[in-house]
Amino acid sequence: MAGAPEVHKLDKAGQVEMRLVVAGARRDLGQLDAAIVTLQSPELASNSVQPWTARLRYAYADALLAAGREGEAREWFAKAVEADKDGSTDASDRLAELDGVEFVDAFDESEAEDDAESHEAPVADVLDHEDGEDVEDDEKD
Repeated sequence: MAGAPEVHKLDKAGQVEMRLVVAGARRDLGQLDAAIVTLQSPELASNSVQPWTARLRYAYADALLAAGREGEAREWFAKAVEADKDGSTDASDRLAELDGVEFVDAFDESEAEDDAESHEAPVADVLDHEDGEDVEDDEKD
């Protein structure tokens, strides 16, 4: 499919997009090595940065990682970060994860709900305070 004559009539962006689609299909079929080979191209090896460079490098890194080639994947995620000026991929996060950085959600809604429930005063205490009675006095009686 990616090698069809019609594909060669596409501009570089179209050809790269076709490679990405075919590589994704190969991965879906469990053909990791074929996906990796599909992405290997002059565009991948080029040092020039084009609008599609970050996505191509990212897809290649992701395929390498899926194939268990973590060292190479790290290298290509780093290259994807260099090309990803607009943050269109999460290559920097993936690179950090490979480097052992753990991300923690600063605001976890379930934890916030648990905290809110634990800080709520019992209804009886609230009513005692509203009546002007001292709760501590009640507890001593």
